Amino acid sequence: MKKIMIAASLICSLSGIAQIKMPAPSTTQKITQDFGMGKIELTYSRPNSKGRVMMKDNSELAPLGQLWRTGANAATKLYFSDKVTMGGKSLDTGSYVLYTIPGKETWEIVINKGLNNWGTDGYKESEDVVRFKVKSMKMAMTAETFTLQFANIQPESCELHIMWGNTAVSVPISTNVKDRIRAQVEKALSADPVNPSAYGAAATFYAEWDNNNAKALENINKATAANPKAFWLFLQTAKIQQAMGDKVAAKASAEKCIAVATEAKNADYVRMAKELIAKL
Repeated sequence: MKKIMIAASLICSLSGIAQIKMPAPSTTQKITQDFGMGKIELTYSRPNSKGRVMMKDNSELAPLGQLWRTGANAATKLYFSDKVTMGGKSLDTGSYVLYTIPGKETWEIVINKGLNNWGTDGYKESEDVVRFKVKSMKMAMTAETFTLQFANIQPESCELHIMWGNTAVSVPISTNVKDRIRAQVEKALSADPVNPSAYGAAATFYAEWDNNNAKALENINKATAANPKAFWLFLQTAKIQQAMGDKVAAKASAEKCIAVATEAKNADYVRMAKELIAKL
């Protein structure tokens, strides 16, 4: 009976130990970044250097000249909800694995289809989608924790930064947005009848994307004619006229914005229109 009680106590103790939870040595991070007309999702594990030396032969941390899972644990994964371009090659929507081959002066970026791979186990070169090289840089700061981040987000371009220790790598990513917006604008303007809101959107496209202020002005004038109480459209008109070098017209449009915005009790647009006049 005594032996049974001891055994039961031991089982309970072991069971309690099995339920102990501790922080993972390499934490997982998932980043979602809006980009272009879609989004990019990045999932990776973040090891700490803990005084270990990186970027050397046979190093367990970013092994020099060897295929690396670009993090800890499972291979790093990228998901694109829209088409992008990396290394001069178009990538379809979907999920990929990000491998890298660290070098002293350049890193090789490998985008691969091996989604079921654990780290580099199971890697097949035949599943590579694209390979290209980028230069590595030395950072003044030290990144103790391995870090991936998206930076310099522009409408059609962004950068994936890889940072660890004193080393940083910038991976360019691009997408084609302009041509698709143009197609949408042209389709909206060819409708019968045209939705008045399309004129304002078209003006924004021609001014900010196409550098065609003449077309922008043509469409913004149609937008204000359809909605004469839209103070924001008059400010947009003033900005286009300012870009065209027509200060007199820009001032008149800004003053119209002030009048309509004052009536609508929108102090922000009154302020912005006054700031624009002050810069003419």
